[in-house]
Parts: sequence; structure tokens; C-alpha cells
Amino acid sequence: MNRNRRLFIIVFIVFTAIVILFTIDMARRTTAPWNKKREVERALPTKQDGTAIDTAVTDDDTLLAPK
Repeated sequence: MNRNRRLFIIVFIVFTAIVILFTIDMARRTTAPWNKKREVERALPTKQDGTAIDTAVTDDDTLLAPK
């Protein structure tokens, strides 16, 4: 095997490995379409009657609370 062919094979394997790693990383960070509803439910907590809770209003603000 000549030097150019060996270099091409090495570069090809490294490039393929990098593409596979990027693909795995993107897949781990992406939400599947069938899980979108559950993602929204976790992001916006609701009361028992189904109305959304505004966490900005209900959370105690420790910076403004007198001690």
C-alpha cells in the first residue's frame, strides 16, 4: 500500500469518527417529536385543575423579603 492511500484511509477513518460523534451528541440533545408534549408538561407545571402556575409570581423572592 503506498503512502497516499494509507494517508487517505487514516483521514477517512478520523473524519467518519468525528461525524459519528457529532451525530450522537446532537441526538442526545434533541427531543423526539413524540416526546414534545411531555417536555412542555415538565417545563410548565400545572395545578390539579389544569391551569398553569406562574412560578415567577408564586416563588418567594429572597432578595426583596425582609429578614
